[in-house]
Amino acid sequence: MGTYGILLLASILLQEPDNPATLQIRVIEGEGAAYPLGGRATRGVTVQVSDQTGKPVEGVAVSFRLPDEGPSGTFSSGSRAEIATTKADGRASAWGMQWNRIEGPFEIRITAAKGQARAGTVCAVVLSKATMANDSPAPIKLARSHKWLWVSLAVVGGAGVAVALAALTRKSSVPAGTATTPTISAPTVAIGPP
Repeated sequence: MGTYGILLLASILLQEPDNPATLQIRVIEGEGAAYPLGGRATRGVTVQVSDQTGKPVEGVAVSFRLPDEGPSGTFSSGSRAEIATTKADGRASAWGMQWNRIEGPFEIRITAAKGQARAGTVCAVVLSKATMANDSPAPIKLARSHKWLWVSLAVVGGAGVAVALAALTRKSSVPAGTATTPTISAPTVAIGPP
């Protein structure tokens, strides 16, 4: 074994097996969430940290940082920064943020570090007057809660168009001077799986 081989073996033996060469960080919950002004986040931001092969990394220090100005908030500690450690699944979370009353979008800065390896990302969030109080993103909540209302309106609207077409058809086939009375029957609405 040459000098290069001995140096390579020594460097492998001296490396800490739990410290990955690189880290990858991915937001898995909280991206694009909309929260009410002055509310508290009952769900927060969760990230997953993995090594260069995609394997989850345990024991990574993950820092979550809220903006100092504009739309923002504080963590339960009263600070704008929170540190969590990843579990065996490589996940770390920050939640329970108390939001301020300044409307608008902002980013939570997220940094992961273990040994010499570092990674960073941001999570886009918005504070809004129009957001529902349950901390769900408003567009998704609206679409789910009014789904059957929109389906019903479409069915009733379609029935109205059918009645109008029937009246026009009937009117054109009736001799001039004859009065007609359109009849409107209740539409049939079938509710089942989409």
